[in-house]
Amino acid sequence: MSTAGIPRQLSLDLDPRPALGRDDFLVAPCNADAVAWLDKFPDWPAPALIISGAPGSGKTHLARVFMAQTEAIQLTAEMLKRDATPHFPDFPAIVIEDADTLAGDAVAEEAMFHLYNQARERGAGILFTATRPAARWPLNLADLISRLRAAPSAEIGAPDDALLTAVLAKLFADRQIKIDADVLGYVLPRMERSFAAALSFVADADRHALETKRRITVPLARQVLNG
Repeated sequence: MSTAGIPRQLSLDLDPRPALGRDDFLVAPCNADAVAWLDKFPDWPAPALIISGAPGSGKTHLARVFMAQTEAIQLTAEMLKRDATPHFPDFPAIVIEDADTLAGDAVAEEAMFHLYNQARERGAGILFTATRPAARWPLNLADLISRLRAAPSAEIGAPDDALLTAVLAKLFADRQIKIDADVLGYVLPRMERSFAAALSFVADADRHALETKRRITVPLARQVLNG
């Protein structure tokens, strides 16, 4: 994957219909390590890469970009819970999202173990996304634990002011809402500094505006923040 293909603006894991193209992701200090690791494919030191981060931090977006640029496909949790010995599909890579939610499921853990070994044999790759690094997954299968903990891992951290402002603006844009800069300037220093808080505020502001048939202005934003 060449650096020319790396996305430069932002989109997040959200509804409704976020933009998930390669030109819609902002590379910032909190996610630059994850982007750099994706850039290195297929030259990873292990068959798997684990990208972790809070809900809304962009994991799904990066997974979609990775899939588009490498012709990877996604295997769902339901698939892995049904078949303990799956065959690696005829693609250069696969994506398994929310992989930490599969920890503790014996069939799914066995499936991930077999897929990892097949990826290594074929020279393919597996991109796992999760809310936590693999060292904190409650896994039971010892062989899988050793493999995932030896794999490269990148954690998306908390956003800085510039990124959080971009997050808010993009979340509103994904809802087809044009938001004024004074609203963002008011909200930013008064909200929790997290992707989840940005997701919650935008959803609440949109709902409140629809219910009251008002534009999203500073007074409306104040009401939403004050509950």
